Amino acid sequence: MKTHLYFLLLVAGISAAPQMSSMVELLTLLEQMWDSVAKDNQNLRIETPDNIEDVNCVSTIFEGMEQLKTHPAMKKYSVFFQKFERQFLTPSLANEEECDTERRNATIFIEKLMTFIRK
Repeated sequence: MKTHLYFLLLVAGISAAPQMSSMVELLTLLEQMWDSVAKDNQNLRIETPDNIEDVNCVSTIFEGMEQLKTHPAMKKYSVFFQKFERQFLTPSLANEEECDTERRNATIFIEKLMTFIRK
């Protein structure tokens, strides 16, 4: 009985490992992106949710991602955008209500995006 339980826990851990490593990779790329944006003197401003955990703000996060993705300085991070899109499929947003946002510097948006990915 103990060996079966151990085996199940081992399998569960192995199946979770790729998702965890993928998240770590996303966060690493996002930190590099943050450094790049912080050094770049262009004043890129992105509509940013006040509360990143608000379920009504998911579309705002994806819209901000699109704005980042199309910014010329972000072309070198195309791997991040591809991995993000594969891991976080665009949800159905039909039931979203109003989201409190503010147009903020891209570094603040990226910081909030890091929080979103960690959740």
